[in-house]
Amino acid sequence: MYSKEIAIPEGVNVEVSNAKFKVTGPKGSVEKKFELTKEIKVEKVENKIKISSERERRNIKALIGTNIGHIKNAIDGVIKGFTYRLRVVYSHFPVTVKAEKDKVVISNFLGERTTRIAKIVGQTQVKIEGADIIVTGINIEEVGQTAGNLELATRIVGFDKRIFQDGIYLVSREG
Repeated sequence: MYSKEIAIPEGVNVEVSNAKFKVTGPKGSVEKKFELTKEIKVEKVENKIKISSERERRNIKALIGTNIGHIKNAIDGVIKGFTYRLRVVYSHFPVTVKAEKDKVVISNFLGERTTRIAKIVGQTQVKIEGADIIVTGINIEEVGQTAGNLELATRIVGFDKRIFQDGIYLVSREG
């Protein structure tokens, strides 16, 4: 028998049903599907979530650890939230960055006439303060994907990366 459990802190409510879990806290709620097989059982016992299996195979242990990690991230998100800081770097042409409803518009990157667009995923918020871009939210996957979309939108192709170091780069992560 192999099992892992995670304690639910005060002020946080976790609902478990079928193959889904919903974590609600002071900053909002996060809903996600479990990655399960037939052999894995998920149950809520008092102030704990217990994930267990009768078998101790390596892939089952990995799935149990993955699901515990997802729950931990959801609990951290609804309590503290996640913040990624990115910086706009340019040496050749001044880059203009604007946040709209569900996208970030990057113009004049390397002097290009066309604008580059990075998608904002889910309930993530993007704030622009000078050369800094602050990406915040309660779902770590949505915040990380939005930061990745910003970096990817300013990826340089066809130029020497040692000379053209312009772009948007991740500086720090909090939460």
